[in-house]
Amino acid sequence: MQQFLFRRLLLLVPTLIGMSLIVFLMVRLLPGDIVDIFTAGDTTITDEQRHQIKEQLGLTGPLHVQYWDWLSSAVQGDFGTSYRNTTPVSETLVDAIPITLELVFLGLLIAVVIGVPLGVVSAVRRDKGSDYVSRVAGLIGVSIPSFWLATLLLLFTSRAFGWVPQFSYVSPLDDPVENLKQFIMPAFAISVFTMAIVMRMVRATMLEVLNLDYIRTARAKGVPRRKVVFKHGLRNALIPVVTIVGFEVGVLMSGAAIVEIIFGLPGVGWNLLQAIFNRDYPLVQATAVLLATTFVVFNLLVDVIYSRLDPRITLE
Repeated sequence: MQQFLFRRLLLLVPTLIGMSLIVFLMVRLLPGDIVDIFTAGDTTITDEQRHQIKEQLGLTGPLHVQYWDWLSSAVQGDFGTSYRNTTPVSETLVDAIPITLELVFLGLLIAVVIGVPLGVVSAVRRDKGSDYVSRVAGLIGVSIPSFWLATLLLLFTSRAFGWVPQFSYVSPLDDPVENLKQFIMPAFAISVFTMAIVMRMVRATMLEVLNLDYIRTARAKGVPRRKVVFKHGLRNALIPVVTIVGFEVGVLMSGAAIVEIIFGLPGVGWNLLQAIFNRDYPLVQATAVLLATTFVVFNLLVDVIYSRLDPRITLE
């Protein structure tokens, strides 16, 4: 286990370097000059003044030199300063990360708590009314974009009940109830797709597991049906589901970007979109590397959870 974790952590380094290099080059290919954004399209600015602005931003040297300067500083924890508000990028991310993590965690919790039981019921009651309802609900879930659902939820609650969540972020440490009210709708909006995927995967794997020989043997020995389903069947059926959940963390974080805009939550996705619009290179680069790190770490956790669910799986 320790050797496996060590090797995976070593592979994390070239992965993040490659990701940072791609992002570094891509943001500089975005249409629009950063100087034009800074000067609001002022046509009276001279070439010398444009050069001075770029020099102040560190954008005058060759690309490989710019990349090396940024990477060497990032390794030391210095991701630079935002072009728009001169705030250190690390401070912006420290404020934004808890918001996005709370949103993603709550969305993932909703998806698993609802999706897994629905999948089990659908498999156990195959071709019954509850199975058809679950399958139709899953098909609808994978077809609904999270931003569209978020907009509908916001419109429905405001028109039908005259209630909208608070648009200024409320910390759970300050007011847990108000924080939950603020996050429950956006979390549900981003969870529906993942919920449908989890439900469909649990149903498919449960149907396969329930037809295996050891399940039939347990039934023949008189083991209670509930124990057969949940102890013997569900545990083995969850192994491929864990993979889906691990990958869906990245989907939830990407879906959270638009939903954060709709609900006014200044999380990582909200800051990333604002940074792209403003050509705020340091913030875009740091946020992209953060998201890549999160995705890789969660996939590493998935591999570790494999060995806990099934002792036959060894990490070497």
